[in-house]
Amino acid sequence: MIDEKPTIFIVDDDSSARRGLSRIIIARGMKVEAFGSAQEFLEQADDGIHGCLVLDVKMPGLSGLDLQAELKKKDIALPIIFISGHSEIPDAAVAMKRGAVDFLTKPVDSEHLFKAITESLDLDKENRKVLSRQATVKTRLATLTAREYTVLEFVISGLLNKQIAFELDITEDTVKVHRGRVMRKMGADSLAELVRLAELVGVKP
Repeated sequence: MIDEKPTIFIVDDDSSARRGLSRIIIARGMKVEAFGSAQEFLEQADDGIHGCLVLDVKMPGLSGLDLQAELKKKDIALPIIFISGHSEIPDAAVAMKRGAVDFLTKPVDSEHLFKAITESLDLDKENRKVLSRQATVKTRLATLTAREYTVLEFVISGLLNKQIAFELDITEDTVKVHRGRVMRKMGADSLAELVRLAELVGVKP
């Protein structure tokens, strides 16, 4: 079961920085988990975790930017706040382009940090809503037969029933039956909604 309380994950090879950040975040009543390396965090990270990540840029082994890339590969959409001992403009540019919420310079201003954390947790909440919706749609999609899936692809392409019938070499009435089943199984009340659901899970025309 996923813990409903979000966690602020701190990843920094500097133990004093970890302790300092942990202390001020816990003082705000938030749950904290701290790690001394990106690899250590990555080994326990999965798509069930939620909250946000306060991540140092420069670390031995996997850097903060490396970890950001690895999380993306694992489809872990955890909002990231980068911190750095220096104003690393190139790193900041890369981090923000990849979707980081903020890039802060040490010593971190606590109010700026908590503003970024609040923004990150709001983003995480929205991400989890989308992931939950995607999981529901994928479950519905799995109930389609191979022929119904093909009809779905044609329908969201904008083809009329008679055009789909021609493409599949079946009768128009048969297409109507398949189309009705697709709409019902997908829980869609309209073509526009069916298109939105398909887009949500990456089904393309």
